[in-house]
Amino acid sequence: MRQSYRIIPIYTADVSGVCSALYELGGMTVMHDPSGCNSTYNTHDEIRWYEQDSMIYISGLTEIDAVMGNDEKMICDIEVAAEELKPKFIALAGSPIPYMNGTDFPAIARMLEQDLGIPAFSIPTNGMHDYVYGAGLALAEIAKRIKGKKEVTSKSVNLLGVTPLDFGPQEHVDALKRNVEETRWKVLSTWAMGDTLEDLGRAPEAEVNLVVSSVGLWAAKVLQERFGIPYVIGTPIRGFMKSLLNAIEEKKQVAYLEKGRRISLTGNKSEKSSENQIILIGEPVIMESLAVAIETEYQISVRVICPIREKKGLLADGDIAVRGEEELEQVLQRSKNVKGIVADPLYRPVCPENVAFYDLPHIAFSGRIYKKKLPVLAELI
Repeated sequence: MRQSYRIIPIYTADVSGVCSALYELGGMTVMHDPSGCNSTYNTHDEIRWYEQDSMIYISGLTEIDAVMGNDEKMICDIEVAAEELKPKFIALAGSPIPYMNGTDFPAIARMLEQDLGIPAFSIPTNGMHDYVYGAGLALAEIAKRIKGKKEVTSKSVNLLGVTPLDFGPQEHVDALKRNVEETRWKVLSTWAMGDTLEDLGRAPEAEVNLVVSSVGLWAAKVLQERFGIPYVIGTPIRGFMKSLLNAIEEKKQVAYLEKGRRISLTGNKSEKSSENQIILIGEPVIMESLAVAIETEYQISVRVICPIREKKGLLADGDIAVRGEEELEQVLQRSKNVKGIVADPLYRPVCPENVAFYDLPHIAFSGRIYKKKLPVLAELI
């Protein structure tokens, strides 16, 4: 029970991550789950739900269907809907019940593709992972299916891993793009907000891919393998642009190797200097980028605590990955001389009372509660 949560919420689940990543691409996303379970996604995780249409559906799994393994009903429902709506692709996302039943999603996807002539694929979600896992694998599936490489456009870049779960509404994403384009690099495609599936098809023309959150890492690896496009990891926030630009120009894989923040591929938990220490809690790429900006601007030590599971190769030496609320509390209690903690407001109850707390809302953690207070990450520092 060490990974149970009694005070703070958990991060958005992998199924919602799939829906968020594919929301604007013109495909049909089907969550295989009982009716009503999609309300968690559309009332908490998806800020575009009431402003922008998307073909996101629930299969309406019943108890008898689950017990008897009746996949035919779901297949028929999807085919009827697809013939009427003409989606560009079909994505299947699983939940705990079909996971326990052993539903063969890849086989169902092959049947749909054969019957309809529409690209279909499944993402191996089960509701037990966080949003990074689901969204990351969904974008990787898109990366596997875009067409062959065209002529490379000089000083061009794709932004990989952009969803509202990390960055909020479209105007925040536009600010990220402006930061990049002010350095005279052209943004070809944004995976996946503000662009169509056809826009993403231009991705092979890019000179380099920029992984702006951990969600984009799988797609970056697929595009590198298929088209030889190198990738750089880092979020284009204002106080980090100098380091990031250097990394893009030199095609360094991790941009926050600068300023002493070296990446540990072995899970190193070495102690950092505790003087004037600031702690950042959240998604690893954004927080590591923000940490460089803070250290550069204020000349103080910063430590990142990452509660996201998908963090291999994304944390600097001495930064910490935690699993569960109890482990997070223990790490915070052991941290000495901490002057401030920066995190989503819902982390406040598990943080030491005598340490200054700075709100940094994160939709993937607190949903729409702080929607009107979301920071424009691109403009930080």
